[in-house]
Amino acid sequence: MTGALPIITADQRLAETRGIKGVIFGPSGIGKTTLLWTLMATTTLFFDLEAGDLAIEGLAIDVIRPRTWKECRDFAVFIGGPNPALRGEQPYSQAHYDEVCGRFGDPAVLGKYDTIFIDSITVAGRLCFQWCKGQPEALSEKTGKPDVRGAYGLHGREMIAWLTHLQHTRGKNVWFVGILDQKLDDFNRKIFVPQIDGSKTGLELPGIVDQVITMIDVPDAQGQPQRGFVCQTLNPWGYPAKDRSGRLALLEPPHLGQLMEKIRGPLIPVERRLTFDPPALPAPPVADGTGPSNIPTAN
Repeated sequence: MTGALPIITADQRLAETRGIKGVIFGPSGIGKTTLLWTLMATTTLFFDLEAGDLAIEGLAIDVIRPRTWKECRDFAVFIGGPNPALRGEQPYSQAHYDEVCGRFGDPAVLGKYDTIFIDSITVAGRLCFQWCKGQPEALSEKTGKPDVRGAYGLHGREMIAWLTHLQHTRGKNVWFVGILDQKLDDFNRKIFVPQIDGSKTGLELPGIVDQVITMIDVPDAQGQPQRGFVCQTLNPWGYPAKDRSGRLALLEPPHLGQLMEKIRGPLIPVERRLTFDPPALPAPPVADGTGPSNIPTAN
């Protein structure tokens, strides 16, 4: 026996530095990029994919501007480090990391940043799909013509691998921003879906990150519109939301810095995080005089 079983004790796990991984969805123009004003600019790195930084004109913040999917992958491995489980020819492997460090320099330059703000996952999906369409997997083996199903399959795997690698960057906060679309399903019901090419990424993303927040406008008591964060899965509007910390209310102020402080706040007692009472059933509908209960009985 060469060593002890590498168990991480409860004390060690609780002492670890853990970053928050989350995604903020919202309609175009709601002010998602403007959330950068609520963060500490000196410790935030702006991953600008949209070239839409007019909303933060005057904010002294460091930025990187990937223009291709390869650059997105290179920045992801530089920020998150290598994945030792991958083979040398795969992206995010040790070989990929070493090659990127040879071009970008010492990754210690990222030590000053505790938050990575990626705007937006919608554009990242477009860059990824454009790259996928040029790969051999996106061409039919029989005819050599473009195979859309092959391109979408590769796109889904590439996006999930990219998101998962960034999610495992334990020491940093990583926030993705994306556009939220409103659509109608087959039964003409209103649903909300992330605006990302392909369906795989939008379906699996909520299970990858810790927090899913929807930024919306809701009327106040006087009926005036106001911005807010929807933070809980069970919400009356059907917006995508998830709070893995258990510390957020249904609606929170649209201030990302304050939101992260609350997520890192004091632990919520177990009895307040989970409820074990049976759910209350809704009241039965009131009879309208035409139901079976009103059929006269024979004497």
